[in-house]
Amino acid sequence: MTTDTLSQTLVVKIGTSSLTQPETGRLALATIASLVEVLSNLRRQGHRVVLVSSGAVGVGCARLGMTERPRAIALKQAVAAVGQGRLIRIYDDFFTSLEQPIAQVLLTRSDLVQRNSYLNVERTFRQLLQLGVIPIVNENDTVAVDELKFGDNDTLSALVANLVRADWLFLLTDVDRLYSADPRNDPDAQPIVRINRMEQLHDLQISVGNPGSRWGTGGMVTKIAAAQIATGAGVRTVITNGRFPKNLEKILQGEAIGTQFEPQPRPASARKRWIAHGLVPTGKLYLDDGAVNAIRSDGRSLLAAGIVQVDGEFQSQEAVLLCERSGQEIARGIVNYRSSELQQIKGHQSDAIAAILGYPGAETVVHRDNLVLS
Repeated sequence: MTTDTLSQTLVVKIGTSSLTQPETGRLALATIASLVEVLSNLRRQGHRVVLVSSGAVGVGCARLGMTERPRAIALKQAVAAVGQGRLIRIYDDFFTSLEQPIAQVLLTRSDLVQRNSYLNVERTFRQLLQLGVIPIVNENDTVAVDELKFGDNDTLSALVANLVRADWLFLLTDVDRLYSADPRNDPDAQPIVRINRMEQLHDLQISVGNPGSRWGTGGMVTKIAAAQIATGAGVRTVITNGRFPKNLEKILQGEAIGTQFEPQPRPASARKRWIAHGLVPTGKLYLDDGAVNAIRSDGRSLLAAGIVQVDGEFQSQEAVLLCERSGQEIARGIVNYRSSELQQIKGHQSDAIAAILGYPGAETVVHRDNLVLS
């Protein structure tokens, strides 16, 4: 999905706090109408647009007369099933009035973990965008299990932005930008307009406030985590106020609204983008200094000799994190051995593997083609 400056791929995520009235949890129809108008205008200008929308559980709660978001998984999934149909119906009514076709795309984490399904999802998005459709994406709460949940739609939107090779990710929330402290409590909180590298967040000692609203699941912590995923995939990311959707057009025209995160160089290979952002790591390998340097500086594969510790239980061809002795992640990749095998061969030279295991194995533990620096 290559783009030029006139035609870009935009992923817009709107959270429950922006979609609903804070007091009642009912939909904020004026905000939705404004958002639909802006997204339809952007489509007419030639941009490719994906909307990641929360709200299914909140809408389901309102529909069923519930006053609090359910905590029990089965109840939450049932409420989401009630709310999702209602939510997409409302979107369809609004978009249809502007003659803009939409599609509903419900994803679970497992859709992105398996390489074949990841590619299938990628092809589906590509076709929808080529048809001029606006996909409306949500997590499939009705069937998702804890082990394979995105956890929040901020993370989902960042992974979708990576999947469609977006130019922009807009995270619409209930504050206008990041601040040095919570502006609702601290009158001296300073606005932060631009983040050039994620390390700035530590330098600025940014306050991320509470974990989310009464009706939502996210908060500033998840938005910063999403920005880290997206910028690492080469996507410029903006946190801004969801109550003013028209700001999207102003930001695209160059106005300094919200907090912008500068993108990092985009991984060249689609496979490496999948390894970096599609897979869920199931274990950790701690490496000696020589292996860390060989991977980080020389772009080499990981050999058994460089491993000092193996954490977690995993199978061959699953994703693992590669870490320094301190635990700092340096890369992630697809491993060629089970964890039980690595416990036996760690620290040993490759030519000793067959004698230790009793059968020949791969020379590399993680081949450089299946490895992505963090």
